[in-house]
Amino acid sequence: MAGEALDLLVIGGGITGAGIARDAALRGFRAALVEKGDFGGGTSSASSRLIHGGLRYLETGALHLVFESSRERRRLLRLAPHLVWPLAFLFPLYRGGRVPPWKLRAGMWLYDALAAFRNVHRHRWLGPAATRRLEPGLRDRDLRGAALYYDAQTDDARLVLATIRSAAQAGALVANYAEVTSLLTPDGRVRGAIVRDALTGTTRVARALVVVNATGPWSDAVRRLERPEAHPLLRLTRGAHVVVPRARLGHTHALTLTSPLDGRVMFVLPWEEVSYIGTTDVDDPGDPDKVRCTASDVTYLLRSANAYFPTARLTPADVLATWAGLRALVTGDSGQAASAVSREHVVEESPGGLLTIAGGKLTTYRAMAAELVDRVAERLHRADGRPRAPAPPTDRESLPGGEAADLDVLAGALRDRGVSDATARHLVRAYGGEAPAVLNRASRNRVLLGPIVEGRPEIRAEVEHLVEREMVVRLDDVLMRRLHLSWQTRDQGLAAAPAVARKLRELLGWDAEREATELARYAAAIARSRACLGTDPVPS
Repeated sequence: MAGEALDLLVIGGGITGAGIARDAALRGFRAALVEKGDFGGGTSSASSRLIHGGLRYLETGALHLVFESSRERRRLLRLAPHLVWPLAFLFPLYRGGRVPPWKLRAGMWLYDALAAFRNVHRHRWLGPAATRRLEPGLRDRDLRGAALYYDAQTDDARLVLATIRSAAQAGALVANYAEVTSLLTPDGRVRGAIVRDALTGTTRVARALVVVNATGPWSDAVRRLERPEAHPLLRLTRGAHVVVPRARLGHTHALTLTSPLDGRVMFVLPWEEVSYIGTTDVDDPGDPDKVRCTASDVTYLLRSANAYFPTARLTPADVLATWAGLRALVTGDSGQAASAVSREHVVEESPGGLLTIAGGKLTTYRAMAAELVDRVAERLHRADGRPRAPAPPTDRESLPGGEAADLDVLAGALRDRGVSDATARHLVRAYGGEAPAVLNRASRNRVLLGPIVEGRPEIRAEVEHLVEREMVVRLDDVLMRRLHLSWQTRDQGLAAAPAVARKLRELLGWDAEREATELARYAAAIARSRACLGTDPVPS
């Protein structure tokens, strides 16, 4: 990056920045992206992991947002079927609840209509008996029935990574653990940035005709690098989740619920052997680097879930893991409830030309990126007279791994090579069409077929793949964002950490001190995520 003249420098390697870098590179721009942590290490790996039309936005009248979200959901299901998959949701209704049946029925028809009746399946209305058959663990008292509808679930961190890799394949220069410490303004215009390598401490100068700030919750901090007096653009709200063993709830579907504590829409979502419950929506104006799930978040989520699953009797002792992220909402009416703040995005251009994109949602990242890069194309045309680059087919070109025609057939082919059904399905879900390449590593060394955690589907060959193909440089890159062992295992991956660290030492050339530092860093991160868990039971 330091040695080349860039057209575009993107600051921020979450889903929005990744989408911008991909769109720009596919237009032929010389684009670069820097991220101060790991790709997707902020909000983009701390979401509810949904690609959804936004059913609850119907209540606020944001029909255009629902329409756009439904369109983008349909596209992502096609572009990355291994990372975005259909999910059936049950929305139960109870006598005296906040949402009356007529309103939900009307909303479901409108939801299908705004998807142009091209969702995975149309919704169905279930009576109380049919609802009990599908989810016998749900509270029976006052149950009036449920709506069965469809949205999509995603592996959010790996969706970011796939988009970043697609950008790199198209020619973008990308670097994680590369922090912007100041902006270059030689003539009063933003012309690049000073970038510090967080691993070595060295700094470089990256010069670019256009600089984009796509840093989510850190957007105001980056804006102040240019203008310390810049007015705040964001309202930050914390979304927290807790993970519990799925058997404790015993549900088969995803559940859309309204919390009995405050009427907010929340979810109980399945993920293999666990369930995660979320989300909160609480103002959190603190340091984005220090966002954590709090004890009050845990109480809120468990009490809400217990109200619908009365035999679960969840307590903090049942929680396997927690995560929390910040939504970077655009500042609105200060008296407005956090959950009512618009999820629309805005693009702001500073007097010095810094483009900041803020707000928006995971589902619509591709469309947001296209809009932003249209602005960049116009700026570059004005700067040097080059033709305006047409929009690339980001809505048709698969993400890495997404070219696999039939994931079930691919999983069968992997089983035929001697791996278990669980491992075959895991590899296909994580890597799509690249899954055979991961398994090829084990054909040269059968030891790599062994599990990373006994009884789980992840295999040792994946660590090599992650280093060589997915830009891993730290231990938590593997355990938290690439393999998710930090929230899918009872010990949050701590028992597996030493063996993975030894392998990373071998592959990345670490010394003993670096290996010890990485292990301590990971243990500290897990301890911080668990600090919100007490021992007192949560009342029903």
